[in-house]
Amino acid sequence: MILLDFRDKRPIYEQMVEKLEQLIANGGLEPLTRMPSVRSLAIELSVNPNTVQRAYAQLEQEGYLYTVSGRGTFVTAENEWREGRQEKALQAWQEATQKAREEGLGREVLSGKLEEIYKEV
Repeated sequence: MILLDFRDKRPIYEQMVEKLEQLIANGGLEPLTRMPSVRSLAIELSVNPNTVQRAYAQLEQEGYLYTVSGRGTFVTAENEWREGRQEKALQAWQEATQKAREEGLGREVLSGKLEEIYKEV
């Protein structure tokens, strides 16, 4: 399901978030699929349960997952996480535009910065 690189400089939870986002976006995890419990995924990946919980919390904040108390964590419907990504991209674009205006950057520089931001989102 998820392959982690323990030599990667990024924190493990960030790697987990990236991999799970990719799985969800590419259809590897269908909408409304129940995710493994924090404990079982931690055992499977040989990581601390707090690491899995942190990744799940971030994915929930970004709109990829939702939790039903007593039932588990599930993948959201596709339109919900897409809206979350669009909101994140719009916010990043607004911040970059404001910063560019404050610094007096030209269109070419602003366009390049916006492309970088879009790739990150």
